[in-house]
Amino acid sequence: MYFTLLITVILTAVVLVVGAYVVAKLIGPRSYNKVKGEPYECGIPTRGSSWLPVSIGYYLFAILFLIFDVETVFLYPWAVVVKEFGAMALLSIGFFLVVLVFGLAYAWRKGALEWK
Repeated sequence: MYFTLLITVILTAVVLVVGAYVVAKLIGPRSYNKVKGEPYECGIPTRGSSWLPVSIGYYLFAILFLIFDVETVFLYPWAVVVKEFGAMALLSIGFFLVVLVFGLAYAWRKGALEWK
């Protein structure tokens, strides 16, 4: 039963993606020229390379956001089963939160949360 459902979901996804692509190709406007292939930056022609180095702080900030976002995702299932597992569940989530708080304190102390 689950195998049939899996195959149905996969086939539906493939048909929808291919169908959307075909429809876009059939009814979409077609105008190809050299200017459309160039990168656009507010109407100003680009000079030099558009591959510029980006501060690592942006990536670090994004990773920290993802870590604490995932934390909240893990808290929901825990909240559902906390009564069934009792004190062990409380200790587990306590340890989980302590590790995350230490991670936040470390990032804060290193200045990862400051824009420079």
